Amino acid sequence: MNPTDLKKPIHVMKFGGTSVATPSLIQNAAQRIADRRKSGVHVVCVVSAMGDTTDNLMSLARQISERPPNRELDVLLSAGEVQSMALLSMALQEIGIAARSFTGSQGGIRTDTQHSEARILHIDPDRIVSALAKDEVVVLAGFQGHDERDEITTLGRGGSDTSAVAMAAALGAELCEILTDVTGVYSADPRIVDGARQIESLGYDEMLEMANLGARVLHGRSVEMARRFEVPLVVASSTRNTPGTRIVGKETDMEKVEIRAVTDDRNVKKISLVSVPDTPGVAANIFGALGELGVNVRLIVQAQSHAGNNDITFVVPGDTHIDQQQLDDLVKQVGGENWIVDERIALLNIIGEGISREPGIAGSIFRILADQQINLDLISSSNLVITCVVSEEDLVRGTRALHEGLIETDAS
Repeated sequence: MNPTDLKKPIHVMKFGGTSVATPSLIQNAAQRIADRRKSGVHVVCVVSAMGDTTDNLMSLARQISERPPNRELDVLLSAGEVQSMALLSMALQEIGIAARSFTGSQGGIRTDTQHSEARILHIDPDRIVSALAKDEVVVLAGFQGHDERDEITTLGRGGSDTSAVAMAAALGAELCEILTDVTGVYSADPRIVDGARQIESLGYDEMLEMANLGARVLHGRSVEMARRFEVPLVVASSTRNTPGTRIVGKETDMEKVEIRAVTDDRNVKKISLVSVPDTPGVAANIFGALGELGVNVRLIVQAQSHAGNNDITFVVPGDTHIDQQQLDDLVKQVGGENWIVDERIALLNIIGEGISREPGIAGSIFRILADQQINLDLISSSNLVITCVVSEEDLVRGTRALHEGLIETDAS
């Protein structure tokens, strides 16, 4: 049966781990689903593991083995979402709602063979569509799927968000709602900036930059997929009936330039390769070698230093594992002089469509930071974001000053 044969539109509702962390929250989620169903739609619910379950399971694995096999780790970690899906299905049935739970495999989510970081290849939603045709609520375990060998795989960080968006795309859903412990996407981290305000709507590209640069509401992979398949996306509260933030394809003002948010990211470190020969192919060798080591590079700056040599600096996630021997080998391979690692940095990201082409915005950003006596280590810009690398100790002060000067002042 094809999803288009269903007589009612489909809504996908994803509940994060904090939204199903206790039996009472699971019962709250069941009531939210029941209320949505009354509006005349089919509901597919995607769930994360309860609260800290994934971390606890990972801790158990580390107590057994310093390097648990990835296959067995996937089997273990997938149990967290299975627990959530079964309990939520029970809660729905307890209030008289027909419901059926599915693992990622049962739901037809087929992935590649990369354990712990699998990518979704395609979805066969036949069983889910059949359940919806019987007017059942489908409760799907997020974060997981199965590969061509029918092995259980997990999708890595943000996997449940990705599961929800992928299923919404496969079903042609009218809406994919990410329900969490915040009311929407904010113009800055409300824990840092008192004046942070909820954003009514964002473009896919703006949300993608925010997700990749410190905003923790949505994972970047899910936003990429939503943009690719034009999935209507909303981020909203799982416990409060509020509109949330809509993620849309286009804003109405075609060339309007507006600073939407200031995000912060402490989980980074800077690596500099000093006095590298300024010859063709050196950068290719450096970043090819980093790719083979599985290093995800966030920002790259090359600065001419002296006598035909350059310093090449790049920023990587703070949990990147690259040891001294690997750095020594990398410097030796490209004929450099030395390497320096600085873990006391942070990223300040100013995000908005077209901000780098708007005269005066960069100057305003740098003036605000200068008035705070904040030194800029590195600067990077694109059409959507201007990123400043600063000392970690300046991050909170810089975030507050930029938000006040660029967003709160603009709002007034």
